[in-house]
Amino acid sequence: MKITVETTVSAPIAKVWSAYTTPNDIMQWNTASDDWHTTKSTVDLRVGGEFTSRMEAKDGSFGFDFAGTYTKITPNELIEYSFGDRSGAVEFIAGTSNVKVRVTFDAESENPLEQQRQGWQAILNNFAKHVEANQ
Repeated sequence: MKITVETTVSAPIAKVWSAYTTPNDIMQWNTASDDWHTTKSTVDLRVGGEFTSRMEAKDGSFGFDFAGTYTKITPNELIEYSFGDRSGAVEFIAGTSNVKVRVTFDAESENPLEQQRQGWQAILNNFAKHVEANQ
């Protein structure tokens, strides 16, 4: 089953793309709640290149790596990737004064679908806030 989340960012496409693909930016927005943070991020933005983000609870009680391999990249338009036996895609749809960012991914089986959707949506909302605040 696939899940899709999206947001609209009031910023130019170049700024949106850069914030989504730059490790220092990723570490600022890649969290679903204030009690989590991303402590490390790497990006090798090319087909076959790998990415990883280390996400941890701020109290140190839990952490995990979100990692995968890029399978298709169309600059300022599309990023497709695999992570484990799952896949995801990020679409960047430029408008006249904003960019719609749509993330679609294969659901996992450990957590309820709605919980997964809410978590990924919260991260995407943080992304939009980060980009708009740093123009």
